[in-house]
Amino acid sequence: MDKYFLAIIGGGPAGYTAAEMVSKAGKDVILFEQTALGGTCLNVGCIPTKSLLYGAKQYYNATHAQKYGVTAENVVFDFAAMQKRKTIVVRKLVAGIKARLNNGHCTVVNGAARVLDSIRQAWRIECNGETYEAENLMICTGSTNFVPPIPGIKDNPAVWDSTDALAATELPKSIIIVGGGVIGMEFATLYHELGVPVTVIEAMPTILPNLDQEVVQVLLDKYRKAGINILTSTKVESIEGNTVSISSSPSFPSSPSLTSDKILVSVGRRANLQGLEALSDLELNRGAIVIDDFCRTNLPNVYACGDVTGKIMLAHVASRQAEVAVSKMLNDQIVNAQMVNYRAIPSVVYTNPEIASVGLTEQQAADMNIETEVRKLPMTFSGRFMAENEGETGLCKLIIDRRNQTILGVHCIGNPCSEFIATASCAVRNGYTMDDFRQVVFPHPTVSEILHEALH
Repeated sequence: MDKYFLAIIGGGPAGYTAAEMVSKAGKDVILFEQTALGGTCLNVGCIPTKSLLYGAKQYYNATHAQKYGVTAENVVFDFAAMQKRKTIVVRKLVAGIKARLNNGHCTVVNGAARVLDSIRQAWRIECNGETYEAENLMICTGSTNFVPPIPGIKDNPAVWDSTDALAATELPKSIIIVGGGVIGMEFATLYHELGVPVTVIEAMPTILPNLDQEVVQVLLDKYRKAGINILTSTKVESIEGNTVSISSSPSFPSSPSLTSDKILVSVGRRANLQGLEALSDLELNRGAIVIDDFCRTNLPNVYACGDVTGKIMLAHVASRQAEVAVSKMLNDQIVNAQMVNYRAIPSVVYTNPEIASVGLTEQQAADMNIETEVRKLPMTFSGRFMAENEGETGLCKLIIDRRNQTILGVHCIGNPCSEFIATASCAVRNGYTMDDFRQVVFPHPTVSEILHEALH
């Protein structure tokens, strides 16, 4: 039986990143993936969603082109063609991952892996009836859609999760989205821009509750004005067929029922621990694997990366965790051996306009008793933004530590803020002061200049 330096369960961003790094270092690695390389993000998450959103944005821009002196008549979209393009994009990216792992040190096994035990200083894993041994084990099993205990969800053909929505070949005639988080609001954007009546039901007092609420309010005002029905502080009591019964809320003082063609439930994800039942001593916290600063678990030579750790469920976090874990595994032979800096993780919500943020929000800083100074400007202070976003205002907001003038957080709404939030992430990660950041030269004209303008 061959013995590998590392066995990885899960071929998502964490898993394939780790496999590529280990194999490039000349060590033998085996990667187990139950479905397709790329994990949730590439196959049923980030990439297919953004492919469809981009198609919807093209249609939206064409039908609103008169703002820029362009008349487009008889504009139509083909949802089946959008879906076909989405599939092609995913296939190409999966093929790219396979090519990166196609070397003499990486073995990829397609199937559901199961950890057996640890003997002779090696972990044993079973997959497809075969047993494999590895010196180190990395758990990258990701997460699954959380199904809330709402009566009427199970086995209801009218109820979708995000995977069902991405696989649909036809648009729903109308849709209720349960959950106003990132996934819910991105799907609300997609369907609204393609002409589908949308209702969003969120139990919290606001949509996107983890983001800076002043920024979120800009999106909320626009979407409500555009006709998206957004109900906050509202709970779903039950679902029967196409009918959703909700609790009383500020929008409905009574407890009415709402009906739609489809009901998309997107209320979060939970760590996937499938295949790890033999690891009875593995330390968990709220259903996720506990890791240290270098992604090590409490078990010897066992690492965990990605959504299964319950840290921040983003693909780029998973990739960074894998870099840190492999570097530690290889005795810090690689430059990337530093710890993951969760304080400076950028995040993006691909609504229209986009929201991008990094670091502390104003509320989070207040909760930590940090005295702050807030600098903010409408995005219209950027000439490039004005030229390309007719009728939009946007907002750029910087959270500054008043004591030492360090930049603690940056929060923006306005297209294309996703493309320059990494600049702000560098400032937060490296502890830039306002004076430090003022010395960064931004190209003109770009929307990114708003970061510089907000400092003055």
